[in-house]
Amino acid sequence: MARRYIHYEAAFEDYVRSRGWPYVAVDETKRAIFSGCRVKSFDFLLYRPDGPHWLVDVKGRKFPYDGNGGLRRWENWVTRDDLQSLAEWERVFGGGFESVLVFAYWLTQPEDEHPFDLHHTYSGACYSFRFVRLAEYRARCVSRSSAWQTVTVPTATFRELQGCL
Repeated sequence: MARRYIHYEAAFEDYVRSRGWPYVAVDETKRAIFSGCRVKSFDFLLYRPDGPHWLVDVKGRKFPYDGNGGLRRWENWVTRDDLQSLAEWERVFGGGFESVLVFAYWLTQPEDEHPFDLHHTYSGACYSFRFVRLAEYRARCVSRSSAWQTVTVPTATFRELQGCL
């Protein structure tokens, strides 16, 4: 069961359901154990008819994000644990499955002020879903915070990598 109290994940599930794509929502309250190590769960198993099935980790971000330095766009940071866990799941599932990060952007500006032509409305809020394949993200990420163990992909590179769902 997905954590539906997290609006980003609930919006993504609603979007996937509205498209008629088969999926399984993963129970994130439990961590799997492989070789004695705990592995963070992914959020959804998405069955795609035209390619590898996706092991999806949804990352919710505001767009734009009003941070200390003003408005920031295209926030795409993740933890190193996110990347390691997704890689482990991809290895466990094997061929025919691919790990992806789906950035669920909660669009906080009026429609004519954001750069997204495709968006989804859920519970009165507007979202756009962008995906990046794990292998591509890992190859281009840089450290964001060693204290928090987070990484990010520079904005220009991220905009080239990301695809729209």
